[in-house]
Amino acid sequence: MPDEKPSRARGVDRVIDIFRQLHIARQPMAMRDLIDATGAPRSSVYELVSLLSEAGLVELDADGAVFFGREMHYYGADYMAHNDLIRRAHQLMVEIVARHGETVQLCMLEGNKYTVVLSESSNAHPFKITSDIGVRVPITWTATGRLLLSNWSDSAILDLIPEEDYRLASGQILDKQAFLDEIHHAGKLGYCMTEGLSESFTCCMAAPIRSRSGQAVAAICFMVSRDTSQERRQMLLQELITSGQKLSDFT
Repeated sequence: MPDEKPSRARGVDRVIDIFRQLHIARQPMAMRDLIDATGAPRSSVYELVSLLSEAGLVELDADGAVFFGREMHYYGADYMAHNDLIRRAHQLMVEIVARHGETVQLCMLEGNKYTVVLSESSNAHPFKITSDIGVRVPITWTATGRLLLSNWSDSAILDLIPEEDYRLASGQILDKQAFLDEIHHAGKLGYCMTEGLSESFTCCMAAPIRSRSGQAVAAICFMVSRDTSQERRQMLLQELITSGQKLSDFT
């Protein structure tokens, strides 16, 4: 019988799980809900929450619900200031929103999904389509996901994508070969545009941010209404391509 993981290591795993569950909830969680979500012993969760609270990593509201603390904000700000791509992308995205009023996002792969790392939007625009920062989204659902895999081999892509992710939000089953063809086509074009995959009324357009070796390490994208005119689509797409090239210079 294999040795059990040392108690200190189990404690670290439980801290990570607490943070993960709070991120999934995206709002304060009652202790009983946090215990149920993590599956950890009640006493362990109470002890860890107490320690994390003392360190400022979590906070408890008036009802005793748990959420991230102020220290987490400081650490996140430190990361943004240190990471050159994130810092430059944020500056550029603010400028894009000021010019066009559309929500713009920076996305990266996370395991077999992709996530929104940064998102900027304007209150002046009446139509906004956004994905929450850090939420894991099936790669198959958007133009962004196709670009992020544009340097991968077919076998690596098929190994990565879970079978259930070929089912779109509409219930339609995506043909695997068609998906691979779309990925390779997007890689050749240097951009990608899809309609109605994640939501029936959306158009997703994206351009890659590449490393010096040519690998797509991130993508910058707009999610706009399908009613957006072709002229405006082309203008926004060119903005993304230019922005992706600028950011590629710093990866």
